Amino acid sequence: MMPAAWGGHVMPHAVTRGGLSFRTAWVIICLVVYLGKLFVSARTTLTVTSIEKLLQQYANDTDAYLDRWLQSLSSMPPQLGKAIRYSLLGPGKRIRPALAMMSSRAVGGTARAALPVAAALELIHCFSLVHDDLPAMDDDDLRRGRPTNHKVFGEGLAILAGDAMNTLAFELLVREVRKPQLAARLVEELAVATGPCGMIGGQVLDTCHPTEKPVRTTAQAGLKKLQTIHRMKTGALITAACRMGAMVGGASQRQLALMWELGQAIGLAFQIVDDLLDVTASASQLGKRAGKDASLGKLTYPSLLGVDKTRRHLAQQQSIAESIVAELGTKADSLRDLVHFLAARGH
Repeated sequence: MMPAAWGGHVMPHAVTRGGLSFRTAWVIICLVVYLGKLFVSARTTLTVTSIEKLLQQYANDTDAYLDRWLQSLSSMPPQLGKAIRYSLLGPGKRIRPALAMMSSRAVGGTARAALPVAAALELIHCFSLVHDDLPAMDDDDLRRGRPTNHKVFGEGLAILAGDAMNTLAFELLVREVRKPQLAARLVEELAVATGPCGMIGGQVLDTCHPTEKPVRTTAQAGLKKLQTIHRMKTGALITAACRMGAMVGGASQRQLALMWELGQAIGLAFQIVDDLLDVTASASQLGKRAGKDASLGKLTYPSLLGVDKTRRHLAQQQSIAESIVAELGTKADSLRDLVHFLAARGH
């Protein structure tokens, strides 16, 4: 028997008009709404499950490629190889490699063709994490649920392992990408994204605070500064992942421009989620120290806007990314699913 109140709505009294009672019509409407909600919920669950499987597949492919590459470096000192492998092939989401492979597919290429790019991006990302964790930087003891590289191998070897991963990324691109002109474009894209106007410059703005007294600024000025840090520190490499994957896939200039816009939106959304998780998640969930940004007095979205407004900014960036993916067409469906996944991630 149908309950009188369903989904928060009270069923109206039965009044028959033209052979169909209001009660029956109301039941039909509520049933349609209820089934619609079930469909959306089921589709969301299916999308998350599918994207998680795809991310795991791409992570496995990237790790296998990197493992083979490291094995080919026969003259590398064993202790250096161990330190590199510890961070490079340890636990992790491999989001940047996945973005590169998905972007290649989105413009008509293949995920396999983007593997050298995926590997190079992960080398750069891991080099930045190893150096970021050092006592002179963020001084972290935990990364991805394990002791940080310098806690296991010492500061000196951790620094050298990071240096090695940085240079290996560019060596890999030059050796593994068969078309010289394409290899040169990829090297330039990655160098710019990594360097002083990209990730490293963003790290400077984020961690190397000036000694003079800070000047009081408006919330709008603070937000502008924060977005600059995020677009450089996190967004530059994510944007490079989108563009480099698309280059390998044979993208047009218009598609490359869209990939730049997409990378900017995803990069900003990714860092906003990181800011939120730093104040809402535990260390066990994050696999690293929670509440670190607040303890260091860093400028973050929650510290500037509060949690609720931060979530609205996240939704805005997600919407921008989704509209760009829609313009790329149906081959970019995995990118759309990844955008949803990243916005809802819990670590």
